Amino acid sequence: MTQNDEDQIILTDVYNEIVEQVRTFLVGNQLTLDLLMVALLSRGHVLIEGIPGTAKTTIVKSIAHLSDCEFKRIQCAVDIQPADILGVRIYDQEIQQFDLKKGPIFTNFLLIDELNRLTPRAQSAFIEAMSERQVTIDGETHALNEPFFAVATHNPSEFEGTFPLIEAEKDRFMFSIPIGYLDADEELELIHRESTGSLDWDTYSRQIRPVLNPAVIQRLQNSMTHVRVEEPMLRYIRDIVMATRSHGDLRTGASSRASIYLIRGSRAYAALQGRDYVIPDDVKMIAPFVLQHRIVLDRVAEIGGITPISVIEQILSSIEVL
Repeated sequence: MTQNDEDQIILTDVYNEIVEQVRTFLVGNQLTLDLLMVALLSRGHVLIEGIPGTAKTTIVKSIAHLSDCEFKRIQCAVDIQPADILGVRIYDQEIQQFDLKKGPIFTNFLLIDELNRLTPRAQSAFIEAMSERQVTIDGETHALNEPFFAVATHNPSEFEGTFPLIEAEKDRFMFSIPIGYLDADEELELIHRESTGSLDWDTYSRQIRPVLNPAVIQRLQNSMTHVRVEEPMLRYIRDIVMATRSHGDLRTGASSRASIYLIRGSRAYAALQGRDYVIPDDVKMIAPFVLQHRIVLDRVAEIGGITPISVIEQILSSIEVL
C-alpha cells in the first residue's frame, strides 16, 4: 500500500468519525461541515454569512475540538484595534527589552465573530495573516501556528454599527457560505434534543474524542497535491473564471485566487468522496462558494433582481468540459 493510499484511508476514517460525532450534537448544516473540511484540507479560510442563532460558532468549535487544536475567538466590536488582534510589544523592565504579548491570532483555529463590526483599519489586520500565515508587528515578522484556519462570521441583515468588508480581505477567504434556518423536520429534531437535555455544550465537549491533531492535519493537507486534476479539468476551471470576467451582468469578475481555490477545493472535495482524481461535479459543487463573494453585479443587473448565484448558475450550465 502506498502512502497516498494510507492517507486516503486516514482521511476517510477521520471524516466519517467527525461527521458521526458532530451529528450527535449539531442538527442540520451538513453542507457547511463539508465545506469547512474542504477549506481546512485546502489551507483556505471561510466566511460564513447568516443570521444569529444558526450554529455558526458551534460547528467551528466542534471541528477545533475534534482536531485537538487550539481554538480562540474574537468577538468583534467597533473599538477593537489591530494590536488587540495581532499583539503588542511591551517593554519588560526586568530584562530591559521589549517582549511580544501575542494576540489571539496566534492559534490554530480562529473564529472571528461578526467581522463586519470591525473598522476597515482593524479588518486589515487579517489580510497578511490569511494570505501569508504571518503577521508583522513593529516591523518584525512572526510566523503563525500550523495549521492556521480562520473562520469569520458576517451578519448581512444588520447595518447599524457595521462596516463593509474590505474587498482585498474578502478575496482572501476561500469560501463564502450562507447559513439559513433549519427546515421543519430539523427544527423539530432540535426541539426534541433540547427537551431531553442533549443540547448542553459543556456535556458534549467533554465527550468529544479528538480524531485529528496538528501533525495529521498538515499531512493530509500535503497529500491533496496527489489528487489528479487532468488538463481538461484545468481548462474547465479556467473557462469558468474567465466567463465571470466577460459576463454582461457583472462589473467585476473573479480574481486569480478563484482559480487557485477552485483547484485546491476540487481536490479536497474529491478526496472526501474517496477519489484521487477530480471530476466536473467536484468543481460545480464548490464553485458557487468560491465565486459568489468575488463577483460584483452591474448596477442595472442588480436593480433588475439578478443575483450573483443566478449568474454563477448560468455560467456553470453554459460551460462544458472540452
